[in-house]
Amino acid sequence: MSKLEETLSKKILILDGAMGTMLQEYKFSEEDFRGSRFADWPRSLKGNNDLLSLTQPHAIEEIHRKYFLAGADIVETNTFSGTTIAMADYGMEELVYELNYESARIAKKVAVELTLEDPSKPRFVAGAIGPTNKTASMSPDVNDPGYRAISFEQLLVAYKLQARALIDGGVDVLLIETVFDTLNAKAALFAIDELKEELNSEIPVMISGTITDASGRTLSGQTAEAFLISISHMNLLSVGFNCALGANQLTPHLEELARKSDFGISAYPNAGLPNTFGEYDETPEIMAEQIREYLEKGLVNILGGCCGTTPAHIKAIADIAKEYKPRSLKKILNPEIL
Repeated sequence: MSKLEETLSKKILILDGAMGTMLQEYKFSEEDFRGSRFADWPRSLKGNNDLLSLTQPHAIEEIHRKYFLAGADIVETNTFSGTTIAMADYGMEELVYELNYESARIAKKVAVELTLEDPSKPRFVAGAIGPTNKTASMSPDVNDPGYRAISFEQLLVAYKLQARALIDGGVDVLLIETVFDTLNAKAALFAIDELKEELNSEIPVMISGTITDASGRTLSGQTAEAFLISISHMNLLSVGFNCALGANQLTPHLEELARKSDFGISAYPNAGLPNTFGEYDETPEIMAEQIREYLEKGLVNILGGCCGTTPAHIKAIADIAKEYKPRSLKKILNPEIL
């Protein structure tokens, strides 16, 4: 049992909040994204947040530190788009290993420093693996329903490279997140399974889907139960939902997972729903009170925030979570049923 699994069996773990929301505060220009190394890159790089781990590493380190000091037990690496598939938009496929390795190294450096300062509160790093910008189970062309922009094998190769770099960089857990197409996620799971065997690694794996609308389904059409069934053949640390919805809207879907899964349950919703300007208005206090319902019902083991959340949101969530016990973890507490 890893230190992370041991800690999860004893308390509700707090995940960090939004990286993108925090990076917006720096107001980085095109030149800032490029830095000196990529000054002559032939494509625009503004908006490539993953690249900032190479060109503005001080900012990434500062954000991780703020989230840890706000009460987070786990921070996510700055690698949401860190695959060759997503980086093809910038012509940066060859940089993928370095981007993921450096992002993991930066986060781990902060985690180790703060853990040494207070060994009673170990800090962990989750290697963030996003959904990519292509989908394996749906056609991007309404006139050709059978067309696919990406294959399962292509996804598997891309995810395997990303996961290897994250592990080499020192992450404690791999987090497949914001899953809108379960076939993409299954490619990531298969890639990680192969990699674990090759590296003789027992690194834990978390998976987090996203419910995209009021119908309670993912973009590829699955209900919460169907999503759970699709990935339950793997040995996971946790399953849950993030993004898309605010805390209130996420509750019934978490209840479904909690009833039917022996995995840990995670939730990191947005700070409410975006307003007409695409901004998130929900204050830390309001969001934390909404999340209290998860705690009162005993639904979760891991809590955090997604779009629109900041260290203030994470602090408010962490403060409330201290008052509650985590959801019982049969698979961790009773290893014989694994």
